[in-house]
Amino acid sequence: MLRGTWSSPTRALARDRRGWAALWTFARVDGVEPTNNVAERALRPAVLWRKGSFGSASELGSHFAERLVSVVATCRQQGRPLLDFLVAAAEAALQGTAAPSLLPAGRGA
Repeated sequence: MLRGTWSSPTRALARDRRGWAALWTFARVDGVEPTNNVAERALRPAVLWRKGSFGSASELGSHFAERLVSVVATCRQQGRPLLDFLVAAAEAALQGTAAPSLLPAGRGA
């Protein structure tokens, strides 16, 4: 074994086996991709937007942007109309009712 070539985070991962089950989910569960390429591609427009607009001037603005980008990507992946989701979320907030779920149909509220 090449002991000196492993970085500290790699050694730590090898020693701490708590996350190993999650690391191998793609091997046990059909339909789970072994890479995060789908997530990376979904985030790419947000990264380009942030670079082009110099990000947000506040922590609150950054949280708003990251959540909105997540909603946009999730609705796109599920083939859901973004405007319908945003209107339903705004109406729920105004009426004090539960927000709509971003979980796929049949898996959430």
